[in-house]
Amino acid sequence: MCGIFGVTNDPDAAQTILAGLKRLEYRGYDSWGIAVKDHLRLKLEKHVGKISLSRTHLPSSHFGVGHTRWATHGGVTQANSHPHLDCSGKLAIVHNGIVDNWATLKKELKGHHLSSQTDSEIIAHLIERELPKGDLLSACQKTFKRLQGLNAIIVFHQDYPYLVAAKSGSPLVIGVNPGNHLISSDTASLLPLTNKVIYLEDNQIAQIFPDLVKIMSLTKQSPIKPRINIINWQAKQADKGKFAHFMLKEIYEQSQIIDLLARSKLYETEQLAKRITQADQVFTVACGTAFYAALAGQYFFSRIAKRQIIPAIGSEFYYHADFLNKKSLLIALSQSGETIDTVQSIQHAQKAGCRVIGLVNVPGSTISRLSNQTLLLEAGPEKAVASTKAFLAKLAILLLTAHQLRHQPQVGQDELHQAARVVRRVLHPDHLSRIRALSRKIVSAGNIFVLGKGQSYPAALEIALKIKEISYIHAEGVPSGELKHGPIALIQKGTPCLVLAPDDETYADIISSALEVKARGAYVIGLSPRNNPVFDYWLAVPDCSHASIIPHVVVGQLLAYYLAVKKGFDPDMPRNLAKSVTVK
Repeated sequence: MCGIFGVTNDPDAAQTILAGLKRLEYRGYDSWGIAVKDHLRLKLEKHVGKISLSRTHLPSSHFGVGHTRWATHGGVTQANSHPHLDCSGKLAIVHNGIVDNWATLKKELKGHHLSSQTDSEIIAHLIERELPKGDLLSACQKTFKRLQGLNAIIVFHQDYPYLVAAKSGSPLVIGVNPGNHLISSDTASLLPLTNKVIYLEDNQIAQIFPDLVKIMSLTKQSPIKPRINIINWQAKQADKGKFAHFMLKEIYEQSQIIDLLARSKLYETEQLAKRITQADQVFTVACGTAFYAALAGQYFFSRIAKRQIIPAIGSEFYYHADFLNKKSLLIALSQSGETIDTVQSIQHAQKAGCRVIGLVNVPGSTISRLSNQTLLLEAGPEKAVASTKAFLAKLAILLLTAHQLRHQPQVGQDELHQAARVVRRVLHPDHLSRIRALSRKIVSAGNIFVLGKGQSYPAALEIALKIKEISYIHAEGVPSGELKHGPIALIQKGTPCLVLAPDDETYADIISSALEVKARGAYVIGLSPRNNPVFDYWLAVPDCSHASIIPHVVVGQLLAYYLAVKKGFDPDMPRNLAKSVTVK
């Protein structure tokens, strides 16, 4: 949520910042702005709405910062967008997070002119008030230490040759580019300019000069030697290429990623399996799509390895985890590695002495740095807000780990390779044409139900989530055995019901549920290796044993994508959603 991009010595600063903000669009935002140095005062422009086709008319400058805002305090207006200036017009700040004590701090600013409704603007005026007592760095230090909550700020001043960055929550990444060091909220946005980065940690403050980066602890007032990380992602991986949308590109990349993980993750999943064996109790914690992967993992570990792994939603974990101890193991799943509720779950677990293993896609992310051990998903940059390839990567690693616990990794590899082959079949033009045709048939539906049982239940939840996220059709994933406990009351003539019917022990029960909704007038869509008379529409999805969930989810991703496109929506940037949820 929210994006920051700054430069310290770029001959075309405003244009470079604008390009950086466009690479951060996927994080979610509703307004944006840029500030640059210009002779005696800063020059500023701010806008509401999309940045995609926008241009900047700011003057030539070498130094500046831009921001994409996700509204929290104050509505979506030009005045509320960032950057915010102090009274002198010489100091600008951008801010991610929420200042919990903003109302109290605001009362101190008598005589200052505030032009917005935000909690963010007060930071600029608090720093302005401290400046006469010292330099910009010390003024930022004193101010930031007074902010309660999870926050990240970037500050610059017309009269100082550096940026100041400080954080206690949202991610900040310094791009190492001697002659023009950079700052961003996101590693991938820096790739066209550098693949060397420094991750700012919580309770650290940095001075960023064109040729020098100084980092200091906010609590100990001591210097910290920056650690430079090399990112192996390539800039072209974050481009759409020949595809109309990032989401479609990322769906197409999935079969290759599954094959890669099956080949490359044997050692790491073996080590994860050993940690699971050594623990007295094992939990997975995640939010949103990642939680559905964790739920699928529960089925994998139970059915394949006869192990109990307990999945928990990150935002709820704190309230039922008082029994954690040094013999507990927590596996944290997150695409971005920055999901705030998952981060706080980790911190809670570590206070109890619990060991944490992170499954994340972004190297150097907060979760990867907090975890005792990190297992990277290796899915490459994922730019569409609705996760696709990172979700399947989590499934692949959890499935392989379950087979490792049974000492049969080759079986896991074979299932994943088979799933990758089936995904490629799903992407064949003939199959795609049937999914597109189905999207046209059901695009006007007010509700869609997705029925699953056993390992297909997490798939049903994930498919329903994708439909909700990008097509804005209300969709509900339902364990088919629960139909008679409420959901069947919503079935009426023409209601689309997707039925996930792999040829396994759940087949007879799921077909029975399909008959129940058909009797109430539902339009029954079967995802199955074989047709059945109950299906009004059949999408052939071959089985691949425990990995059958993978191609089922891919069909659901494609259906959601075509529904969104048919309705004229942008599947990459759905309304009200952000890629990285870094505020509560």
